[in-house]
Amino acid sequence: MRQVSLREFRTRGTKALESVPKGETVLLAGQQGPAYFLVPVFGDVTLEDRELRRAMAKASLREGWRLAGESGASPISEEEIDREIDEVRVSRLRRKAR
Repeated sequence: MRQVSLREFRTRGTKALESVPKGETVLLAGQQGPAYFLVPVFGDVTLEDRELRRAMAKASLREGWRLAGESGASPISEEEIDREIDEVRVSRLRRKAR
């Protein structure tokens, strides 16, 4: 993974990324530290977007459940996280269909 400053990326854009090998993830960092990842896309953009959103949702749920566990609640399994994500997706699809 390469690191590029936010300032360099903002002012030079494409030139700032020329030294990064194709397919490598880039970490954009500012004065306050790491800020963004630039993740290369391979193949089907829609599928990759869905997988990235799923990973972010899992991370968010894990953090929430970790905090809940610290407060005395029982931990959640990966399967329960997947099931919760799927339930939300189905309810959103039903709302869109109306």
